[in-house]
Order: sequence, then C-alpha cells, then structure tokens
Amino acid sequence: MDTPHPASLDDLKASTHVLAFDIFGTVVDWHGSIVREMQGLYPSVDGNAFALAWRAGYQPAMARVRSGELGWTRIDELHRLILDDLLPRFDLMYLGDAERVHLNRVWHRLDAWPDSVAGLQRLKQKFTICSLSNGNLGLLTNMAKHAGLPWDCVLSAEVFRAYKPDPAAYLGVSDVFDVQPHQVMLCAAHHDDLEGARACGLRTAYIERPLEFGASKPKDVSPQSGNDLHARDIHALADLLGC
Repeated sequence: MDTPHPASLDDLKASTHVLAFDIFGTVVDWHGSIVREMQGLYPSVDGNAFALAWRAGYQPAMARVRSGELGWTRIDELHRLILDDLLPRFDLMYLGDAERVHLNRVWHRLDAWPDSVAGLQRLKQKFTICSLSNGNLGLLTNMAKHAGLPWDCVLSAEVFRAYKPDPAAYLGVSDVFDVQPHQVMLCAAHHDDLEGARACGLRTAYIERPLEFGASKPKDVSPQSGNDLHARDIHALADLLGC
C-alpha cells in the first residue's frame, strides 16, 4: 500500500487530516513519572532501575499475546504480570494486592512532556488529533484526564484487538475516520512504530525524546530516512504543519 510522498510540505499539510500519536515516551514521560512515584512511595528503591526494568518487560509481554501464548490481554493486565515478576528483584515482594493495584495504576498517572499539552492544542485547531497506543482505553482516558491531554478521540489497540505493529492498528485509524491511510500521520518517538505505519501507507513524523529512558540512558534521536517530518518536540511539529 505504498503512497508517494507529497511533492512539498504544502501538499503534506493539505493531504493530512488526522494526526495519530503514540503515547508512552512520545506524549508522556513514563520514565520520569515512575521514578517520581517510586521516590514518593518506596524511597529506598532505585526508581531509575525499577522504571527501566518494568518497561523492559513491555515488548516481551505483548509478544506473548501476538504469538497466541496468551489470549487478548489488556496492557493493564500485562503491566501487572510484569510488576509481580519484578517486585522480588527490588525487595518489594511484601506488597499486598491493594498496594500492587495502586502501583500498577501509575501508568494511568503519567505526566506529559512539558511541550505536549500546548503543542497538541495548537495541532487540534487544524487537524483531528487522537491517541494510537497499545495502552488500553481506560488507561489512556485516565491518563488524558490526569495530564490534560486534549484528544479529539482516544484510540487504542484495544479497539482493534491488535497490538502495534499489527497493520490492523494503523489501518484502523483510517477506518474510524473514513479517510485514506495516507491522510493519517502517525507521530511517534519510535522508529519501529513509524516503520510499521509507513508499511500501511500512513505518513510519519518522528518526535525527538532523547530522555525517554532517563538521563542515564540517552537516546539517539538522529533523523532516519523514510519519515515525512522530523521534529524536536510537538511545538516544532506544529510549526512544520503550519499551526
């Protein structure tokens, strides 16, 4: 489903109707948010190591769903499975169920990057903006409420029962809004996510988040070929798109 890149930025702006955003790391700072929660709840724990270890279980857990080892399982439940396995490594095996439930819901309470809310408000004036995350609907809705994210629509892999990079997730956005795939632009801080979107005919915008994994593990945010746009942050994306 290859679609030629537009001849100019003006063509790109004219042909794009929907901006779909990856969430974890792109719009919200999962690492910093979890570190702050751990410092408040369990100050003796290395919050940086805990956050990184929890996130490291994310892709393997989804792979168990994709392979059929697990039936359809929401991210909330996958996060809990990872958490329960993680607690002994950080001497937190004593936590009761209520404490585990509260800690697991930290993913509902993630804070936005400083530019996210105002940048999204700018983009919302010209485009339909929505989430396209592997996070489940309840998680994404609570997060939007907590962080003030001004979505026109909350879309999740849960709607399509397919975790990215399954084509059903990307093409589901164009189906929901009744537009062609090339009229949707995925905005993300992860090149593998953008690659999956491009393979389905979507436009792509890379957003730099060098501190997604914290200051101890900076990301290479160099431009890569294939993306339509490369932006320092969401304000820069709004500048590029004329908002």
